[in-house]
Amino acid sequence: METEPLLVTTADGIATIVINRPARKNAITGAMWVDLADHVLRLSSGPDIRVIVLRGAGQDFSAGADISEFDTLRGDADSARAYEATNSAAFAALRNSTVPVIAAIRGICFGGGFGLAAACDLRIATPDALFAVPAARLGLAYPQDAMGDIVWAAGPQMARYLTYTSGRIDAQAALSAGILLEIIEPARFDSRIDEISRTIAENAPLSVRASKAAIRAALSHDAGEVALAQAAGDATFLSDDYAEGRAAFAGRRTPVFKGH
Repeated sequence: METEPLLVTTADGIATIVINRPARKNAITGAMWVDLADHVLRLSSGPDIRVIVLRGAGQDFSAGADISEFDTLRGDADSARAYEATNSAAFAALRNSTVPVIAAIRGICFGGGFGLAAACDLRIATPDALFAVPAARLGLAYPQDAMGDIVWAAGPQMARYLTYTSGRIDAQAALSAGILLEIIEPARFDSRIDEISRTIAENAPLSVRASKAAIRAALSHDAGEVALAQAAGDATFLSDDYAEGRAAFAGRRTPVFKGH
């Protein structure tokens, strides 16, 4: 399993996806984009997973797309469009996941790696994390849908700076811009990721999913997403988990939510 470019483990309602090419700074191949989207869709559509953690093996999150493949996989306009579609599918899988996704970021988080992190719900990093969107140095345009994620995560001013200049920012600048939720020292990093993941996994899944849908609707102002969010909220009113939450509160005990 250690040679697999993507490692997936599950335990206690938490799925962890590891980008596993540390010798290449976790650069993502064309096949990996496809597989990553498939993994996220499969994990988020099942009844057992309540949160997904995306991280990189070793010292880096991801350097982005594996540029060594570009001559063959992005050699002309048609192949470039097809390649970009696989990128977009991976970003969309994370963005549209019905369960929250946490990006656990160490070291380099560049290009498509930044795009993956931006599509996640929460981003937590170590102090050594570095962020960049260097498409302009390659003569490429960043995918429009992924740019939306970057604007939501970083704000329009920082999105402009990152894409116009291809400049790098450190973890503190990313925190100030709102890209990061927290910066955590390496010694406590894994335990903090686990703490947040377990807290989410122990809460009522229907409530968490409804919150995710409502936040998306609030940001997009899309009528379809507003309707989906309203339906997700309504589904909690007569749920068994709502009854369990009330009973646990009255009985002064910890609730055990089943997700229905």
